[in-house]
Amino acid sequence: MEKQEYTVVSDSETSEDKHLSPFPDSAIGIDIGTSQCSIAFWNGSHVELLKNTQNQKLIRSYVIFKDEIPSGGISEDIAHNDQEIFSGSAIFNMKRLIGRTDTDPVVHRSKALPFLVQTLDIGVRPFIAALVNNVWRSTTPEEVLAVFLVELKAMAEDRLKRPIRNAVLTIPVSFSRFQQTRIERACAMAGLHVFRLMPEPTAVALLYAQQQQQSIHDNMGSGSEKVALIFNMGAGYCDVAITATAGGVSQIKALLGSTVGGEDMLQNVMRHLVPNFDLCTNRGMPEIKAMGLLRIAAQDAIHKLSSQTSVPINIDLGNGMKVSRTLERLEFENMNSEIFDKCKALVMQCMHDAKVTPEDVNDVIFVGGCSNIPTIRALVLELCKRNNHYEGMNPLEAAVCGAALEGAVASGISDPSGSLDLLTIQATPLSLGIRVNGNSFVPIIHRNTAIPARKDVLFTTSQDDQTEALIIVYEGEGEKVEENHLLGYFKISGIPPGPKGTTEISVCMDIDASNVLRVLAGVLYPGKQQAISPFIEVRMPMVDDGHGWCAEALVKMYGSMIDLATIPKKA
Repeated sequence: MEKQEYTVVSDSETSEDKHLSPFPDSAIGIDIGTSQCSIAFWNGSHVELLKNTQNQKLIRSYVIFKDEIPSGGISEDIAHNDQEIFSGSAIFNMKRLIGRTDTDPVVHRSKALPFLVQTLDIGVRPFIAALVNNVWRSTTPEEVLAVFLVELKAMAEDRLKRPIRNAVLTIPVSFSRFQQTRIERACAMAGLHVFRLMPEPTAVALLYAQQQQQSIHDNMGSGSEKVALIFNMGAGYCDVAITATAGGVSQIKALLGSTVGGEDMLQNVMRHLVPNFDLCTNRGMPEIKAMGLLRIAAQDAIHKLSSQTSVPINIDLGNGMKVSRTLERLEFENMNSEIFDKCKALVMQCMHDAKVTPEDVNDVIFVGGCSNIPTIRALVLELCKRNNHYEGMNPLEAAVCGAALEGAVASGISDPSGSLDLLTIQATPLSLGIRVNGNSFVPIIHRNTAIPARKDVLFTTSQDDQTEALIIVYEGEGEKVEENHLLGYFKISGIPPGPKGTTEISVCMDIDASNVLRVLAGVLYPGKQQAISPFIEVRMPMVDDGHGWCAEALVKMYGSMIDLATIPKKA
């Protein structure tokens, strides 16, 4: 029998009896973190987290490649230590790399990881490779994630004694729709159907709604609306959300996300400890080993500084490079002041978007490992004018528990006690619009719009006798199209020739309850709502590689002849 090429940390035991399951057949919840992963399910009365063979609820997110195809071997010990994980043969941080092109700043920052990340800076997928027998073997974040999900699925099936088909996955708020399709593709490769992709704060809001509903039930009261600010910061992302909860219904009033996270703070500490250490070149075995050792020391220091004011660091990186010093908490705060400022700006902007004041906030909920950093907790609580945070949930388990609740609700599971009588009114985290007026981005559905949503906007021709128009769809908040994520494009024809500005072109965007985006466009008779020809409907995103070279070629070839213009507002 051919040996397995790789080992995943969540390697599961063999199952002897899978035909009888005591648990309901609902979708499981999966929280794929940048550094850790967890699985939860509804056991019929409450949410329960699964444990791996090492009796761990939180499973480290990585895949180790042990040998070349097809004669690779496999380690009998799945409890890999940090030195083995950071030796160059493991790929991790998939959540930060998936669905990104090689021009993305996040990809460039990932070159400091102890495996190979190379870019051509032309808008294509970056080259990622693991070190196997001192030779780089290429892979992709989607493939690594799929391998990891295969093992998670097998582990869940072994524990629950039933086949696992459906799952609810949590994602960062700042994930583009293209990144979401890559997550779905990885799940499909692993044999999982995605019921929902939930922004992590949205999953936490659902768990908070259940807890508030249970509290009202226990106290025999009617309850009133409670506003909570959810601050979620892990290794790869930082999210903020404002939710209003009453009677098991939670409405997301505002969402905001960023790509700053613990990985950025970790790299800042690494460069602070060894300023002249080149993290991005000479990717041989000695450099990879030194990078791994430095990473282990920096991680350990950050964790200790959450409870200590200083920590001693003594490491031998090889080749005569040694670090022996004490790192103070004040040093750590100074070197990461820009990250803390970004966190502060996210909270303030989210509160502004939700139209709430600090006095309106009843609870502050901290989620994610980095939310334990004292400076971060202090600044968020200060902004909300609170002395204490909400202690009703585990910050490392809240997101996956919310995903499991959504999985049970979406699967149609009923609970006699009413614990699943829940509803979360989700919101769009990013604005959706099209390219018009040359290079401008005009939103049609603005961010924080409740889902499902449908809105249409009228545009007009930019040239005399224009008969065609190119609809290029983006998401984001930038004023120029290059500042946003391209989702797709299509061309409409049959525009009656005439003076520019006389023909009306309707562009409609529709987001259904499953968060599927469809874009419809067509030509209307002047002054009427009747279409000249059938509307074209396209599901987004449709760009496969994340870069619309064809759309760029069309714009370059035809220029303003296929452009749209906004209709001037009447005085």
